[in-house]
Amino acid sequence: MIADKKADLAGPGIGNYVDLEKALPSDYESLLSPRDTQRAIYAVKQYIEQNLCKELNLMMVQVPLIVTPESGVNDMLDRDGSRTPIQFHISNDRNVHPLDAQVVQAATKWKRMALRQFDMKPGEGLLTDMRAVRKDYFLDHDHSAYVDQWDWEKAIPANDRSLDYLKSTVRKIWKVLTGAERHAQQLFPQLKDPRYPNLPEEIRFIHAEEILDMYPDLPRKQRETFLVQKYPAVFILGIGWPLKDGYPHEMRAADYDDWVTETRSESGQPMHGLNGDILVWNPVTRRRHELMSGGIRVDPATLRTQLEISGQLDFLKFPYHQAILNGTIPLSIGGGIGQSRTQMLLLRKAHLGEVSVTVWPEILKEIGAKKHIYVLE
Repeated sequence: MIADKKADLAGPGIGNYVDLEKALPSDYESLLSPRDTQRAIYAVKQYIEQNLCKELNLMMVQVPLIVTPESGVNDMLDRDGSRTPIQFHISNDRNVHPLDAQVVQAATKWKRMALRQFDMKPGEGLLTDMRAVRKDYFLDHDHSAYVDQWDWEKAIPANDRSLDYLKSTVRKIWKVLTGAERHAQQLFPQLKDPRYPNLPEEIRFIHAEEILDMYPDLPRKQRETFLVQKYPAVFILGIGWPLKDGYPHEMRAADYDDWVTETRSESGQPMHGLNGDILVWNPVTRRRHELMSGGIRVDPATLRTQLEISGQLDFLKFPYHQAILNGTIPLSIGGGIGQSRTQMLLLRKAHLGEVSVTVWPEILKEIGAKKHIYVLE
């Protein structure tokens, strides 16, 4: 099983199209027409953006699609270097004043720098309509090369770097997501289908170490699958810290979420990490379904510790990392909520491509068509 656990850290996709065909539901019919789907997407989008701003005291701001490599703000997604951004050269002025640029993979680090740019005080934050490209994912039913997220970040005082504050914030986000589900069903009553129960009103918090105790012989994705069948909405705490089996629940980059700070579980067990993921059970796909990743961000001490653990102390040369060390950007909490992931769940879709337009291989489109799943093109 140890080899399985190690392989499980490599990436979130299913891995091949034989397995994907088996995984996709065989009894699926969309509850919404293509036109109604588009109407529902924008109704849900507006509801979530307005209510996230209201609940978390955020304001909508512009967000970059491309950044310079030397800024250090691009998201590397993990700490093993397996997922690299698209990079290109801008010749500009006949190469007299050229630029190199990268397409963002997420706005995680940029957002924290932007808190200073927009003069956010503790308790204030920003929300973005982020678009990105991640070229190294396997393209399946809920992973695509095109990524859209509600990337948010909020400045906090030092005394809010706590598990209690993290949980309070997650509960507010959960309130918005369950409210969006009800809103969509009010506008499109056909989404109320007895086969697909609504999200629970309360989200359960559970630490990655506790999940390992529950399912010690299973790799991560299987642990999550069993967990969300038992508890259909969970926030998994402490993602990135090596667990007692020697492996983290999932690889997590060393320079945004804090996964080393010591905490305690509700039962009093010593734990680590002020971050986590929202996972739910998707009744359409009958699979685990991730909606958000995020948490309280690193401070100077935890940044150094995590970079040292990851063998990436050379990152300290970048302006973003220097800004954290020097305290010139605020302490913060933040996360990324998958827009298409959320729409797929709330609109009872079997595939990400039914709510977002991107590229898919022909084999995936053929498999989908056989199961009444038609991706947008």
